[in-house]
Amino acid sequence: MTKTMKTQPHKTERIHSLDSLRAIMMLLGLVIHSALTYGAYEYGDSWSIKDLNATHWSNDYIVSFIHAFRMQLFFLVAGFFGSMLFYERQPKRMVQNRLKRILFPFIVFVILLWPTILFSFGYSTELLRGNANALSETLSKLTLLNIMTPNGTFHLWFLYYLVQITFVSVLLGLLFKKLPVFTGFISNAFRWTIQKPLVRVLIFAAISAAIYFLMGTWSVSTSNSWVPDTNTFIYYLTFYMIGWVLFKSKSLLDLFMKNDWANTVLAIALFSAYYFGYDQFSYEGKIVIKSFIVWLFIFGLTGLFIRFGSNHSARMRYVSDSSYWVYLVHLSLTAWIPSLIIDWPLPATLKFIFVLSSTAVICFVSYHYLVRGTFIGKFLNGRKYTGRLADIRKNEESVSLKPAQDKPNTVFSS
Repeated sequence: MTKTMKTQPHKTERIHSLDSLRAIMMLLGLVIHSALTYGAYEYGDSWSIKDLNATHWSNDYIVSFIHAFRMQLFFLVAGFFGSMLFYERQPKRMVQNRLKRILFPFIVFVILLWPTILFSFGYSTELLRGNANALSETLSKLTLLNIMTPNGTFHLWFLYYLVQITFVSVLLGLLFKKLPVFTGFISNAFRWTIQKPLVRVLIFAAISAAIYFLMGTWSVSTSNSWVPDTNTFIYYLTFYMIGWVLFKSKSLLDLFMKNDWANTVLAIALFSAYYFGYDQFSYEGKIVIKSFIVWLFIFGLTGLFIRFGSNHSARMRYVSDSSYWVYLVHLSLTAWIPSLIIDWPLPATLKFIFVLSSTAVICFVSYHYLVRGTFIGKFLNGRKYTGRLADIRKNEESVSLKPAQDKPNTVFSS
């Protein structure tokens, strides 16, 4: 009697372009939070800090511009890698991985970061409003109860929803495994759509527009409430699931390079028209143009990253490894640093650049010396790394020299 060998699914090698794309989308959060303080628009409770002596509309443009595509692209790429884990490492290992890389870091950092966020936002808000007693009043509000009970998910909201969406995606994945005919139809339709540059923009924009109409809104605000927001969940679940299906057609990723420059330029032009002519668009018009904008950006930017970022880069790998930590800890700095430069006679743009650059330096330096080779790095990324770029190159070369069937799955999956 012969034994039937149980074959293992082929492991996808690290996709450098999507790995880098996800990291950059995460790091753009630093740009947004550095610019908010120096915008002319009043963001209310969502961002209470405002330097009234240094504001400019260009910072509002930057914030809105990045919001037009950033988290949509992030969830799409997260769906791609989630699907990879589901089908190549099996559902149980996927769930274990997501618990370690998403849920546990969320729980730990939402607790640890809350006191610093509470202080930095409270102090900077009062100081920039001209309150001479800002420090004492802020400290008086830091009671044990306040610092031990986060009143929201703040900038970690995406992890909160990613956990929920991952749970739903696993259930849907298990269901679709029972429906091979339906799954095959979806995959074939998806592949046909992806191969036609104009059609794919039209179809996916139509899907996003339909979601907007069903939700009864043309704008989905970021929700950092502990009570899950239905619109936020549905909206980002859509991008996650499209990324999930995209993994099954990963052989077609190179097709994203078709019209990538044209899509990106057109997206920028449409966004600018929407931003500066906002009041001229009807409710339906806002839905339609925003749906086109986001998918033009998705196909354009993804194509550009595939075109220019598909080869291994030690520096970009380092940035990708560090992006999780840098994003987690940056918010308090972007809220606190403006209080240090309130009296500097600089225009809004230069203050924004200073806050952004100083925050980035502090975050990356702390990652290099306090995280990368420590238990914190292992907690966030699944392993410790050395700080030398040469070691990153050496590791990549050693992997590339192995026979294809023996190569490990090295896709960064945090």
